[in-house]
Amino acid sequence: MLQTLTAYEILFFAGIAIVGPLILYLALSAKYTESATLAAVLSAGFAAFTAVTIWAEGVLPVYLNHSSNLWGVQVWYDLLISVGIALLFVVPRARKVHMNCTAWVLLVGATASIGLLAMVARLFWLEQDAKDSAA
Repeated sequence: MLQTLTAYEILFFAGIAIVGPLILYLALSAKYTESATLAAVLSAGFAAFTAVTIWAEGVLPVYLNHSSNLWGVQVWYDLLISVGIALLFVVPRARKVHMNCTAWVLLVGATASIGLLAMVARLFWLEQDAKDSAA
């Protein structure tokens, strides 16, 4: 079967293979540990993949993918809603540790998950630093 899959299909299924176990872990775990390092590595990795994609295909396909048909617009709305929901949870915590939320939200608005993962990495690091300082 792998011989008949395109590179894009392999990347599609790799995403499921990577994110699927994480979703199951979060759903089934009684308690999980927040990791600034993991969030930072995911942000950097996705930024690198995005840079390769922009280098190979340019930026215009982003607009074309999300404006050519109802599925593209649906995926665009899903991205916007997901980022909005994430920010609803992240921003109040970020304010508590005195992050510059305006700058971070602008980064998230420009880069979506890349900026969101970086923001979460910084948030986790600052929260852990505050706990360590209080102890």
